[in-house]
Amino acid sequence: MIAVLALIAGVLLGIVFHPSVPLELVPYLPIAVIAALDAVFGGLRAKLDGIFDDKQFVVSFISNVLVSALIVYVGDQLGVGSQLSVGVVVVLGVRIFGNVAAIRRHLFRA
Repeated sequence: MIAVLALIAGVLLGIVFHPSVPLELVPYLPIAVIAALDAVFGGLRAKLDGIFDDKQFVVSFISNVLVSALIVYVGDQLGVGSQLSVGVVVVLGVRIFGNVAAIRRHLFRA
């Protein structure tokens, strides 16, 4: 629950203060957001399943963001950044939708 509240607080702070992102980091921001959402939905699913661990959530959150950004960075250095970005988005998207489906089944028994 703390993670969800922190996410909401972060979104509200972003709306109020309008932070700017350096141009060098702009290609990595969407990937980082998707990786963070994957960790948040995974944490929510774990909470509903009764197996949530806050340390594991924090490590998952940080490692998802860093590894995803690293993959895209390496792809940029190799000249195939857009292809690797698509790959990261597809993999994380599948995980997000899988977690959302499990959350839906848990909440609505459907």
